[in-house]
Amino acid sequence: MPKLWTETIEEHRRTVHDATLDATAALVREHGLASVTMSQIAAAAGIGRATLYKYFPDVEAILVAWHDRHITRHLRQLAEARDAAATPAGRLEAVLEAFALIQHQHHDTELPVALLHRGEHVARARQQLRDLISDLLADGAEAGTVRPDIDPGELASYCLHALTGAGSLPSEAAVRRLLSVTMSGLRPQPVA
Repeated sequence: MPKLWTETIEEHRRTVHDATLDATAALVREHGLASVTMSQIAAAAGIGRATLYKYFPDVEAILVAWHDRHITRHLRQLAEARDAAATPAGRLEAVLEAFALIQHQHHDTELPVALLHRGEHVARARQQLRDLISDLLADGAEAGTVRPDIDPGELASYCLHALTGAGSLPSEAAVRRLLSVTMSGLRPQPVA
């Protein structure tokens, strides 16, 4: 097959895939998960049912793909926050702030995220997130800005658990206060 043809087919597949995910999310928000059908999704995405079934076997598979795309975007956003800062302390704070704001902005979603927070794609993403933060904490400990007396993996768990709470906070100001408290717990402790 000519390269142009292959690229055109791949672009078409990506377009259909993304349109399906977006249409499904919109339908679930509007009607609730229990009332969304594959026929409704096909119509909303502007494709035939037969085409839809070539991509996904059922609504749950579409939602898992939507969730995977969502997680991938968040991980990319965290990597961009890390890469935009110049110092180990700046990188750590930028990533933790971005994570907390993501939690805050997405806690009210009407999509069944709790249903989707299982499976291999979520376990893989959690490990990537934990590794990212552990590495930043190790860099900070080496630079003297993060306490060296606790394993970076343990501190990463602390940070993730603490900042997941941002999802229930009423404002971004409250999220920033939580971030400040979390960052304070990471600083080296004075020697007694």
